[in-house]
Amino acid sequence: MLCVAEHLIREEIVVTDTAAHPTVSPVPGTSEPKPSLLRQPIAVWAIAFACAVSFMGIGLVDPILPAISRELDADPAQTMLLFTSYLLVTSVAMFFSGFIASRVGVKRSLLIGLVLIVVFAALAGASGSVNEIIGFRAGWGLGNALFISTALAAIVGAAAGGSAQAIILYEAALGIGMAIGPLLGGVLGAVSWRAPFFGTATLMAVAFIAVVVLLRKPAQPPQRIGFTAGLRALREPALLTLSVTALFYNYAFFTLLAYAPYPLESAAAATGAEFGAHELGLVFFGWGVALAITSVLVAPILTRRLGLRPTLFSMMTLLAVVMAGLALSTGSVTWLVVCVVVAGLFLGVMNTALTETVMEATDLPRNVASSTYSGVRFLGGAVAPAVSGGIAAWLGAGGPFWFAVGALVAAMLALAVGHRTLAHVARPEASDIEEAQAVTLGDEA
Repeated sequence: MLCVAEHLIREEIVVTDTAAHPTVSPVPGTSEPKPSLLRQPIAVWAIAFACAVSFMGIGLVDPILPAISRELDADPAQTMLLFTSYLLVTSVAMFFSGFIASRVGVKRSLLIGLVLIVVFAALAGASGSVNEIIGFRAGWGLGNALFISTALAAIVGAAAGGSAQAIILYEAALGIGMAIGPLLGGVLGAVSWRAPFFGTATLMAVAFIAVVVLLRKPAQPPQRIGFTAGLRALREPALLTLSVTALFYNYAFFTLLAYAPYPLESAAAATGAEFGAHELGLVFFGWGVALAITSVLVAPILTRRLGLRPTLFSMMTLLAVVMAGLALSTGSVTWLVVCVVVAGLFLGVMNTALTETVMEATDLPRNVASSTYSGVRFLGGAVAPAVSGGIAAWLGAGGPFWFAVGALVAAMLALAVGHRTLAHVARPEASDIEEAQAVTLGDEA
């Protein structure tokens, strides 16, 4: 009976989607609408563009960290706090972003987030000290949390051709943003370390105007979410296990992203070569492309064939090997570059697999579970840049990477200890909407 009911529901959804979007022609012999990724309203492209720019902000500062250190007389430990303030505020805001969006609405939440990003990115570019940039990056993180927590609902609500096509477009925007962020930071950073901040503010201002003009308000108000719903979700054992796992995993992720530019520059300087913002941007562009490809194309194949937990364990093991390789190769530019790009392959699979596991492991509302998971995981990302500089001064250039190896071991232990809470999770069976909603709030780093 359940199968019959599910079939009838799906048929009803197909009919509704076809009626709502009559420009989409059905596939001959079926009632399914013909997939049409490119046949989207302008509003969808506006939101996708804003999503891509939003995710650019994560890796944008990566190539200019050494330049900021030199120009503003700051040591690496201070400069890496640009990641910490951004991620810490994003982490805290994630616990309450669902509550805010459910009160002010999807469009207003998007616009508030975009305004905050524009203002604080511009202020960061005009800063005269590292401490000012750190503070303004915190405001940027608040805007980013509000924006990405509602981007999915907006893009699916405005899309034509069925939700699956909108979700593919969203995930493509996410991957493009993660890949282009470091490249844009490198190109603009070669002009001035201020240019990437002003460039982001300009692009997001364009996105703001596009959303104001092109995005309609939804016909129905969003379902209201309690103020403490995100915090109370940690009472769910499965979600707690996965959140702790992601906490340690993201420590390793952001050790690579925030700290790796410094040994790269030092290794190049030791050989008399110049390794500035442009070169760092190209390296992390390769990293971002690798991450985008595996997160969208490879991860679904591995999780279908191996299952979610085996995929997680295998990827974390491979990442630990790469981190050890980075720790042992701090004197070689070539090996550092290779290890950084290869790490992107495994990070992409990890992000998607962890997100799918979160989605399958709990009966909590997807937006609540995803927000809570994201809030905890970003804490790990905030800690890594804050301590990596001190660890490097204490143990040498390879020290932070060894700590990342330890964090990945801790992540695997957390996953192993809590395996009984995940016993019902075998292979991903989530719908496209649920998967994208989890990716929206769980993959932004």
